[in-house]
Amino acid sequence: MAQNSSLVITDQDYERLALLLQHTESSNAAVLEEELARATVVPQKEVPHDVVTMNSTVQFVDHDTHKESQITLVFPKDADVTKGKVSILAPVGIALIGLKVGQTIQWPMPNGQKRELQVTGIRYQPEAAGDWDL
Repeated sequence: MAQNSSLVITDQDYERLALLLQHTESSNAAVLEEELARATVVPQKEVPHDVVTMNSTVQFVDHDTHKESQITLVFPKDADVTKGKVSILAPVGIALIGLKVGQTIQWPMPNGQKRELQVTGIRYQPEAAGDWDL
């Protein structure tokens, strides 16, 4: 689905997400599984600082609406849309995980439309901050 198919996932995120998927049945879980299958898995301490990882606060723009947004990508148990914490199982979460700043992805939304999202910045990445155990 991505225009640029190079996704990068840390080994820790990959393991945690694989475990989550074992206990989750939904169409979104299946899509996340597909994304993980095509990702390059790297050691947590070697992930580039411009990659969206779990618990990252990411800025992105929707090219269709020109709306800029910022979310923190979290596991489902930590999701709270009112605080900008979006589940990895939400369509936008699945779309953004593993992308680098500057990358664009076309992604189907729940309403059937496709959105073109581009990562414009990462305000916080646990790995860059040395927060290894989030």
